[in-house]
Amino acid sequence: MKKVLIICYYWPPAGGPGVQRWLNFVKYLPEFGVEPIVYVPENPDYPMEDTSFLAEVPTSVRVIKQPIFEPYKLASLFSGKKTKQISKGIISKKKQSLSEKFLLWVRGNFFIPDARIFWVKPSVTFLEEFLQQEKIGTIITTGPPHSVHLIGMKLKALLNVNWIADFRDPWTTIGYHSELKLSEKSKAKHEKLEQAVLTSADQIIVTSFTTKTEFKALTNRPIEVITNGFLDTDDKNIKLNKNFTLSHIGSLLSGRNPNILWEVLGSLIEENENFKKDFQLQLAGAVSEDVLETINENGLQSNLSLLGYVSHDEALQLQRSASVLLLIEIDAEKTRGIIPGKLFEYLASERPIVAIGPEKWDVFTILNETKAGSCFLYTDREKLKSEILSLYNAFKNDKLYVNSEGIAKYHRKSLTEHLATLIK
Repeated sequence: MKKVLIICYYWPPAGGPGVQRWLNFVKYLPEFGVEPIVYVPENPDYPMEDTSFLAEVPTSVRVIKQPIFEPYKLASLFSGKKTKQISKGIISKKKQSLSEKFLLWVRGNFFIPDARIFWVKPSVTFLEEFLQQEKIGTIITTGPPHSVHLIGMKLKALLNVNWIADFRDPWTTIGYHSELKLSEKSKAKHEKLEQAVLTSADQIIVTSFTTKTEFKALTNRPIEVITNGFLDTDDKNIKLNKNFTLSHIGSLLSGRNPNILWEVLGSLIEENENFKKDFQLQLAGAVSEDVLETINENGLQSNLSLLGYVSHDEALQLQRSASVLLLIEIDAEKTRGIIPGKLFEYLASERPIVAIGPEKWDVFTILNETKAGSCFLYTDREKLKSEILSLYNAFKNDKLYVNSEGIAKYHRKSLTEHLATLIK
């Protein structure tokens, strides 16, 4: 069986889709002749945790841990709440305190490419010897944090190992990058590091078609798209909510604030007494104050159910019990290539999806291909209103369902088989 070392920052008990991606690759790789060994920090400062993931780590997998210095822990002594928000990518656009502006400036200009940069040097020192002892010839790095890729680049230079770089998100075009108050010198350093990684890796993996196109302009290295995916769930008989429930599962950051949706829902409540009585807006995950403020401005507070962060198991149940699932992305060209991990679990839940995002968003391609939902731009106000009313009427007549097609290729096992062919 071929050994491969997977270097990642996010690992159980961390929460979020980045954890699920590699946890499931590790779970299925042995079925395709690959033995994964995982390298993670010993004392990480995760912005969110989901201890339920610990039970999913295969008992047979070796997990190697080394200490990490975390600047976020020091910053939290001065402003714990703001530090956690920045670590999660929640950056307010409306009301930034002096401390938040300062933290963003420090984060953007002193920690390049990110605050986990101090893990690079000790990791390279430890792994250089470990790889030789274990006779491991292939390594995989997965980011963000993109500093993890610098570990891979240095090991490649030292040992000439086969190096696969997995980009779960873009680097310099990631949504929050422009909010980090970068100096011109810092921007140039990010771009130089990105270019170095993209031209040094033997194989690049991305999670979206747009990111592949973007990276092809920067490197001639081979690039493969391996999206995130879904797993089968044991309980497919979860009852639907009695209310007409529009659910968003996951973070709603300040930039990802769909004013058009809140306006449409506000007008439907005003115009339709039955809709107002039946409707529930359910948000699970981190929600920025800017988003909550806009929701309240549109008179939706009485219909709002704010659940906060939920475990992955709870998220799956919420998806299956919802009337309609919401998928929201920032209205910007730079976000066209972001395919949220929850999209694939949404597909598996077999509930209608309403997606609002930028023109030519990769999500629209998948939804149109699978016939699993409807797609809207931020200018499609009347079209969106008509669709939500149509879904509500179907709900009232007990005819709210979706017949999706061709989603099997997004199963985690199928995606791992694709990964295994690249490793071999």
